[in-house]
Amino acid sequence: MRDVAIIGFAQTDHVRREQLRNEVEMLMPVLEEVRTRAKVTKDDIGFTCSGSTDYLAGVGFSFVMTLDGVGPWPPIQESHVEMDGAFALYEAWVKLQLGEVDCALVYGYGKSSPGPLHEVLSRQLDPYSVAPLWPDAISLAALQARTALEAGTVDEAAMAEVATRSRKAGLGNPKAQIAWDRSVEEYLAEEPIVDPLRRSDCPPITDGAAAVVIAADGFARERCERPAWIRGIDHRIDPMALGLRDLSEATSARLAADHAGTGAGGFDTAEILAPFTHQEVLLRTALGLNGDTDINPSGGALCANPIMAAGLIRFGEAAQRIIDGTSNRAVAHATSGPCLQQNLVAVLEGEA
Repeated sequence: MRDVAIIGFAQTDHVRREQLRNEVEMLMPVLEEVRTRAKVTKDDIGFTCSGSTDYLAGVGFSFVMTLDGVGPWPPIQESHVEMDGAFALYEAWVKLQLGEVDCALVYGYGKSSPGPLHEVLSRQLDPYSVAPLWPDAISLAALQARTALEAGTVDEAAMAEVATRSRKAGLGNPKAQIAWDRSVEEYLAEEPIVDPLRRSDCPPITDGAAAVVIAADGFARERCERPAWIRGIDHRIDPMALGLRDLSEATSARLAADHAGTGAGGFDTAEILAPFTHQEVLLRTALGLNGDTDINPSGGALCANPIMAAGLIRFGEAAQRIIDGTSNRAVAHATSGPCLQQNLVAVLEGEA
């Protein structure tokens, strides 16, 4: 296996509605910034992989247009996943393992504001028995939260702690869309919007984008003083049918964590994609994280949740702390699908 590391990360300022720029215009400064941070040029990049969904744009093959922001001429090696950019990072990691290239550019983006997001996300569900009911993401998350509360794997106090801690952490993140400092009592005073979820349990609708550069072996060490090495990475999937899953736990996340190597512990940072408060509680258990780990110091998806980029941002935020020297060993996590259906987990480390 080749040593592969994240050597650069950049993201947009995340907003509720990006009215002035299209996806290409939104991406171009991010791509320029990440190349500068990683000390690479366009010619250094042997592979480009993106993550997005045409359903948000409402245009088939819309991802092809964003290659204008990359610069696809002369012809480049390029691929795309209809998922979060974190899963594009996984594909790029595999590409580097093949030994054909030494450096890859990965980006993810999403403008959630133009269309009815609750209808768009329902298209990822079972097309025969669930999608025709048009359930929205918050209602599905509420179903999971109620199941976990009744099973005892989550409690209201833990959800309150996640909401207040995450939004307070966002005050230190200049890229965050939502951040505040409120008490648990103020959280508990909120009326549920979809029982048992309060508004503070839910993520904001966000427009945004992010990009990372990953590189292998000597190339990474040459361009970055302190690369964030990917020491383990794994992706697992639960069944699509909600009735075939135990929603009170995150089974595929636990399997991915086991195979990525989180069992050794000793993590000082964890960036996990938990759009809803109860999901962070379930993921902390699945990933084996304890009180010694600083979880989502960026504020996480509760502060900014650009669909198709939020998972890649978790990888970038975790890696950036290693690159900066403020962290030495971190967990990065991304999820996709309803109720934590798919989970990608990675162990990141600084130089030994």
